[in-house]
Amino acid sequence: MSSTTLRGRDFFTWLDFTRDEIEAMLDTAHDLKRKFIRREPHRVLDGQTLHMLFYNSSLRTRNSFEAGMTQLGGHAHFLQPGAVYTPALKGEEVAYSTERISDVARVLAEMGDAIAIRIYGKPTGWLYGKGDLIIREFAKWSKVPVINMEDDMYHPCQALADVMTMQEKLGHNLQGKKFVMSWAYSGSVAKPLAVPQSAVISAAMMGMDVTLAHPEGLDLDPKILQATQDLAKKNGGAFKISHDMDESFKDAHIVYPKAWTVQPTDGSGIMDEAKAKSVFEANKHWICTQEKMALTNDAYYMHCLPADRDMEVTEEVIDGPNSIIIEEAANRLHAQKGMMALLMG
Repeated sequence: MSSTTLRGRDFFTWLDFTRDEIEAMLDTAHDLKRKFIRREPHRVLDGQTLHMLFYNSSLRTRNSFEAGMTQLGGHAHFLQPGAVYTPALKGEEVAYSTERISDVARVLAEMGDAIAIRIYGKPTGWLYGKGDLIIREFAKWSKVPVINMEDDMYHPCQALADVMTMQEKLGHNLQGKKFVMSWAYSGSVAKPLAVPQSAVISAAMMGMDVTLAHPEGLDLDPKILQATQDLAKKNGGAFKISHDMDESFKDAHIVYPKAWTVQPTDGSGIMDEAKAKSVFEANKHWICTQEKMALTNDAYYMHCLPADRDMEVTEEVIDGPNSIIIEEAANRLHAQKGMMALLMG
């Protein structure tokens, strides 16, 4: 495993790390995956405890973290909504069902070795950035690492698994490979921005040729877009935004069509569900079909799951030979083990 020292660091977003530090996590993840396949013990977090606070439902995230901690020799505590008090920021009204974050963070830090949190969307009232603020408030008071399991701005763990999977399929050096993060239609507008924003950040950091495709009115956070542009320039890649799905897919090596919502990112308001629904319904043709896949450079199809079948993507694509969604989901386990091994080890 890599000797890079990241012990004690929080994991909010890739933007807090250098490319070398991210590469260290990925190298460790690949190494631990090989050990997992060979059934070689790798209890590098023997006896350690991860407290997991879930304010949103989860399949892949919960199970990958729980299994990962077990395989690393530790244990994960699952703290579900309703079983713990709702976190309250300083200055917010503290009701019977809430507890100040400063107290929760300090208590859990005394009992374990890291705290992982998933919070976005409805639990934050769809106020963009509040979930990220809550996670950072936990980190302010915690003496152990705090891990972002997805908030309303970033999903850094998904990005680790995405890049790890692309490295397995396209080779470790992803420089110059065309990566397309595309919006796709869904019948539900309750779709946070975290996955597409982390996807373009991570692809740009790896030096890929990144295209962000979406209809008018579905812009991501301008600060994230600027950071992506800066990373692309720094790492010898490229970044552009397109409003044409077909044109974007041309010659792509990876396509990642996924819905995200219409949401103010400047703190000026919450998601307008009626407005979002109107934009979504006007763009039902933004669906990943076999015809669109034929425009690519024999691209792999990726999705963080759960995918909205026959809305975001057709059955023949998501279940087709170029779909790598299961490998991608499985790599959540290994990528997060690589990250935790360095932050907690």
